[in-house]
Amino acid sequence: MAKLFAVKPLSLLKQEAAEEGEHTLKRSLGPVNLITLGIGAIIGAGIFVLTGQAAALHAGPAVALSFIVAGITCAFAGLCYAEFASIIPIAGSAYTYGYATLGEFVAWVIGWDLVLEYAFGAATVASGWSGYLLSLLEQLGLTLSPSLARFTTTYGNPLYFFHGKWVSAAALPMGVTTAGLPHVTGVFNVIAFFAILVITTILVIGIKESANLNSAIVIVKLGVVAIFLFLGVTFLMHHHELLQANWHPFIPPHQGTGAFGFQGIVAGASSVFFAYIGFDAVSTAAQEAKNPQRDMPIGILGSLVVCTILYILVSLTLTGLVNYHSLDVAEPVALGIDVTGVTWGSLLVKIGAVFGLGTVMLVMLLGQSRVFFSMSRDGLLPKWASSIHPKFRTPWISNIVVGTIVAFLPALLPIDKLSEMVNMGTLLAFAIVSAGVWILRRRHPDLERPFKTPLVPAVPILGVLSAGYLMLNLPLLTWIVVGAWLIIGLVIYFTYSTKHSRVQASVK
Repeated sequence: MAKLFAVKPLSLLKQEAAEEGEHTLKRSLGPVNLITLGIGAIIGAGIFVLTGQAAALHAGPAVALSFIVAGITCAFAGLCYAEFASIIPIAGSAYTYGYATLGEFVAWVIGWDLVLEYAFGAATVASGWSGYLLSLLEQLGLTLSPSLARFTTTYGNPLYFFHGKWVSAAALPMGVTTAGLPHVTGVFNVIAFFAILVITTILVIGIKESANLNSAIVIVKLGVVAIFLFLGVTFLMHHHELLQANWHPFIPPHQGTGAFGFQGIVAGASSVFFAYIGFDAVSTAAQEAKNPQRDMPIGILGSLVVCTILYILVSLTLTGLVNYHSLDVAEPVALGIDVTGVTWGSLLVKIGAVFGLGTVMLVMLLGQSRVFFSMSRDGLLPKWASSIHPKFRTPWISNIVVGTIVAFLPALLPIDKLSEMVNMGTLLAFAIVSAGVWILRRRHPDLERPFKTPLVPAVPILGVLSAGYLMLNLPLLTWIVVGAWLIIGLVIYFTYSTKHSRVQASVK
């Protein structure tokens, strides 16, 4: 039993961090790359898709408060992440940090959980990306034939042809029925499937190329968000009556479990939380940072601050432009910009969403393969998961295997089911990292810490409590899926990992 909670020595972690050569990851990322890596993951599905759903189903205009709740929880965890990343600058994020403080079994649980989190996160984003691309093509006048439209959505999902567009029943305007409308039944979402495969190919080619592409697209994405805010705020300044109508009441009265009121604000925070996994993804790239002791805290905290502010501003503007009841759509920001009457605005937002959601998929799949890499290096997964390509210096086999499996998820599962299965991994990771900082302070008080989390143990304790509270507000389906995934993981752990663990082998 003692071996199950064996801690990975810090000396071994530092030794791995210092390794160089053709069998190690290439250190090529600076602070700008790391900040944009985090922004690339955080600003995407959260703004372009989930803001509308959280407002319509949970919080109403108070969705801005949901982002504040989520941002505060992230701030506690982000400060703890920054300390760990400066001490242990290697790939693996929460998995590695848990291994160094809470032991191998806990590390396995969080690593295995993060694999699921990244998989469903990337799949959810791919599904949203497919919807925005189709909407963009239709706005450009490229309407698909019924035979092709069947391959743009998941199996069994009906699409209806309305005003020159293929839409789901939920997206039809109020009062419009499906009776008499041409329709097709979905077979396989080919667009989402190939989107994941293309991103996988980019990751195999190399992290430097991937990070530079991400940085360029993030600039475009932030520009689109800035234009939306400028046009939206300008419009609302001249239409105070619209703002007053849509923001009244700002916190709608409670209507049941997770629906509006204070509980709805918390449920809204839980429902959008996986968007914040971006700074966990930054920490997974620690072994590829040029100067991790300095740059990792900058990347983690910088991306968190920028993105939380943008989420709050966008959610306030969006719910001011559009009544929250109408925001349960795939493209809420495009709906908001249409209200301003700026005809090119919707087109620009869709272009930005297509590029922006692409960077989110990139960072999600990057993070997943790096967790696989770290677990394999520790002997907990087969060696192929840590095999480095001799030319590209990337974990290419892991990228290909993971990318291929993930590609089938958005092709077969609808976005509403995919989005319900995320968030647990992120919140669990944040809780474990927060607890780990406190434990490490007690066990190794004299350890050199280039970045120190302030107010320990208050900040770590608040990080654990806030993450745990949000976990309690997740849907039952999330708990069921994560529970089943953990059972599979435990079978692998006790049949393979315990026999090949490098740390357990060193324990006498």
